[in-house]
Amino acid sequence: MKQQTNIQKSQPALGNAGRLSTRKLVLTAMFTCLAFVLNTFVYFPAMAPFQHFVNVLAAALVGPWYGSAAGALCGVLRMLCGRDIGSVTGAMFGPILGGLLYRKFGTWWSVWIGEIIGTGIIGAMASYPLFKIFYALDAQSPFYFIPFYIPSAAVGASMGAAVLVLLKRTGVLNRMKQELER
Repeated sequence: MKQQTNIQKSQPALGNAGRLSTRKLVLTAMFTCLAFVLNTFVYFPAMAPFQHFVNVLAAALVGPWYGSAAGALCGVLRMLCGRDIGSVTGAMFGPILGGLLYRKFGTWWSVWIGEIIGTGIIGAMASYPLFKIFYALDAQSPFYFIPFYIPSAAVGASMGAAVLVLLKRTGVLNRMKQELER
């Protein structure tokens, strides 16, 4: 009997913080899978609006860092299927900026504008040196990818913001957040 209580004491109980991070990890994996499946089967040439759609939802629900991890993981999976390195850089910065703005303001437009600026401008500019190194891109300006990234980010972020508005109006968004933090 004494040995059993020592074993129980040596194993720390999974506290609320552990449950929260486990739930966020599971939701991050689900967002990764959702983005990958949508981007794989609903294909637009040189665009990935469903990545930005999922980025908006992930940034609002799991936060900037887990949202960025979901985008990066999906980008790596897309690269393994033959897409270029822009799949990763185009999916990482939007959820970070969108999630940070959503934390500060808590509105759909904050995560929407964060996704567009984070992906459309910052992600596009971060892609430039990588394309120059790995693909020998001959473009002379770091602004080269911005006209390609902004339309995709705007369309996808708009879809994500529309879903956020619907979830908020029906009260589902608050219930999802409460369940995530429970």
